[in-house]
Amino acid sequence: MIYMKTIKYMFLLMTLLLAFGACKEQGRYEIGYGDSQPPDAPVYNGRYKALYGGARLFYTIPANEDLLSIDATYLNPKGEKVWFSVSYFSDSIDVYGFSDTLIHDVQLYAVDRAGNKSQIVNVAVKPLEPAYSRVANSIIVKPGFFSFFVDWTNELEQAVNVYANFTYTKGGQPAEHNMIYTSSLASDRWFIRDLQVTEPIKVKVKVEDMYGNITDYIDMGEIRLLQDELIPKDKWELPEPNFQMGGVAMAYLQEGEARKDMLIDDVIDDGMNVNYVHTGNRGPTGELNVNNLPWNAMIDLGDKYEISRIITNQRYFNGNSPTTGRGYYYVSPNVAQYNIYIWDETTEEWELILDRHIITFPAGLSDLEFMQLGRLGDMAYLYPDDPQFTKPTRWIRYQALLGFGEGQSSTFNVNCLSEITLYGKKANQ
Repeated sequence: MIYMKTIKYMFLLMTLLLAFGACKEQGRYEIGYGDSQPPDAPVYNGRYKALYGGARLFYTIPANEDLLSIDATYLNPKGEKVWFSVSYFSDSIDVYGFSDTLIHDVQLYAVDRAGNKSQIVNVAVKPLEPAYSRVANSIIVKPGFFSFFVDWTNELEQAVNVYANFTYTKGGQPAEHNMIYTSSLASDRWFIRDLQVTEPIKVKVKVEDMYGNITDYIDMGEIRLLQDELIPKDKWELPEPNFQMGGVAMAYLQEGEARKDMLIDDVIDDGMNVNYVHTGNRGPTGELNVNNLPWNAMIDLGDKYEISRIITNQRYFNGNSPTTGRGYYYVSPNVAQYNIYIWDETTEEWELILDRHIITFPAGLSDLEFMQLGRLGDMAYLYPDDPQFTKPTRWIRYQALLGFGEGQSSTFNVNCLSEITLYGKKANQ
């Protein structure tokens, strides 16, 4: 009986201690409505690290028990206050958004849970060149086939808006276009495509960051677009599965309702049409083989052509909502990386032309935007950095490498494609 009473008293004592501790800890997190005492100011020790377009300020954390955060602000060139905040655990704070490399004043202060602010500590910082101007200085504009592209590097991977203004004369009438593209990739390429323009085009670009800093327009000069044409498919043929050419076997593409000739019939699988090829994860002879990558689709063009670019369309399929949903666009089982080869009659070998082209995953889009991009298809130059025609060839080989997955490196269920379309010109034309 004494033992049981002892256990009971110990339990009550522990409960009281826990309750007391909880109340005491809770007091730290309660908002002190009657508290008008500001926290101590953070002790800036005179040390900061210059960042690209910003600075990292180091300080000693105030000892106040009701401390909430350390904040920093500055005024941008428009007179607007830019604000940054970190928790009371951090002994440094990063500030960004400076438009140049001049000296800027930053106000550093502490905030408690009642909203009281400490005295302000003024800190002068000299940032490194901001990301938006670094991107602007790296921009290159190159003409392509009835299109042009804008290249840049953004090693800081901060979000930027790239603007393009281009003007030309068509049919004797002046035309002007303004477009915008947002990116945070370390390097990116923006295609401005489907421009049926033969006259010279004048191009200007500018770059903006998330803090409202923006360059002036940069004159990129005048370009003249290259010209190609749609290669007709009326003579195209795909060989039967396991057909051998240059030591490579034609893929099995006829799983279920799929048929190999659907790859070249000018009909895309968009939710309204069932039109795609499917390997069924089978090898060239139709045997089940879940690790059938890479698989190869060969096309006999019927005549010799010099090829300039390729458009690929993915399988759609969306179950019950074919007109509004994303379907399979930009996910498994569609191909995300591929090679393109042409047949060299002289060497009787396949020549690699386009090496590991990646269909970029367009993150952050709505289902409708995914659907619109998927229907448009992915366009790639066969010589991406220097657009030109291939040498004459009658055969082309599409080699599927990887599917959409994390990092575009999935090997699971990479088995579908809807359509291949080629541009170029007839050989000896």
